[in-house]
Amino acid sequence: MDARVEPGHGDLRLENRVPHPNDPKLRSFVEVSQNSDFPIQNLPYGVFSTPAYPALRVGVAIGDVILDLAVLENEGLIDVSPAYGVFAQGSVNAFMALGPKVWSSTRAKISELLRHDNPHLRDNKELRSRALVPMADAKLHLPIAVSGYTDFYSSREHATNVGVMFRGKDNALQPNWLYMPIGYNGRASTVVVSGTGVKRPRGQLKPPTVEVPSFAPCKRLDFELEMGVVVGQPSAMGGMLTEAQAEEMIFGFVLLNDWSARDIQQWEYVPLGPFLAKAFATSISPWVVTREALEPFRVQGPEQDPAPLAYLRQGKPNNFDLELDVALRAAGMNEPARICHTNFKYMYWSSVQQLMHHASSGCAMNVGDLLGSGTISGPEKNQRGSLLEISWNGTEPVELPGGAKRSFLEDGDSLVMRGWCQGDGYRVGFGEVEGTILPAE
Repeated sequence: MDARVEPGHGDLRLENRVPHPNDPKLRSFVEVSQNSDFPIQNLPYGVFSTPAYPALRVGVAIGDVILDLAVLENEGLIDVSPAYGVFAQGSVNAFMALGPKVWSSTRAKISELLRHDNPHLRDNKELRSRALVPMADAKLHLPIAVSGYTDFYSSREHATNVGVMFRGKDNALQPNWLYMPIGYNGRASTVVVSGTGVKRPRGQLKPPTVEVPSFAPCKRLDFELEMGVVVGQPSAMGGMLTEAQAEEMIFGFVLLNDWSARDIQQWEYVPLGPFLAKAFATSISPWVVTREALEPFRVQGPEQDPAPLAYLRQGKPNNFDLELDVALRAAGMNEPARICHTNFKYMYWSSVQQLMHHASSGCAMNVGDLLGSGTISGPEKNQRGSLLEISWNGTEPVELPGGAKRSFLEDGDSLVMRGWCQGDGYRVGFGEVEGTILPAE
């Protein structure tokens, strides 16, 4: 591919062979620190606005700035024809609907425009002033219009820990758990972007010591550390998905906190599973990291024994080496304190398997569907992805700096999740997803 500078933009010739956007040697003319989540190898999509221009539009993160894709599209520097105006919208959905080939070519074009040796944008001061927006001046919004939300239960360590607590060691995993990705349908209407306050939910509570339930604010409020899969392509009702088809439908990933009211769930979940205990809020990060950006970090997941049924079998590694951190800041603390550090690679059922299973009954998938991975826990105690596990159902409270202790979340507590894949001299990160607990009304 001969990527020459277009007429009118100088005579500097780019390399004849354009490097892949994941090339670790790539550099941007935008200054990016080595520990930034958003180097040129990432280029995650989000939706933002500014006080000077309050209309919502789509951008990508690069260092500490946002590249306004609506500006570039208007200037003709990004062409997603026959569609037009896909970036001057309040979600990434219209762009996702264009399909994997457009996703890949657009990411390659954005990478090319941001390269340190490309003068198109670098040397056009007026265009740069419009197209590069300091992140500190922008407000970030929910990046996708969530069509449907499904939450899975796919960490063997998490499922085992919970099972041991409530059913004993010999009956920790339910008989079906090793044969299929277990999931339930949640509420798309209460998926919110990072920074949105979460009001303590209310519901029916029935501790084991009382005979009849009462209606009151939740007393055992928890977080769940998850990754969210963003579905970018639809599938037909009545059909099934191959491994390759399911993978191609995945646009990208977000950090996801599926807040959980443990006491409400304990009373309501028999016989049909979680309902109001999970319907009040699910928080996601504002940046969608593309599947393509995560490709260098693909790893084999845990061995699956017994072997999955034929429709769930995988021919390639579909997990990712993705570090995850959770930090809690209680009232009076200056900085959040880490309470969990784990990795997405531990998930027993991969995101591709979750999507294949979801569609296997004939369920149609839509652009903008969100799939929660389920709580991500690892084999070590410090890798437990929920307070239910960390405090072992309240029997081992977490000690925080300053003397505070937590078994479950209290009003005013702030929970911050971060995630990143570490490359050679760079990281592909997700930013963070934060939520603060507000009192129930």
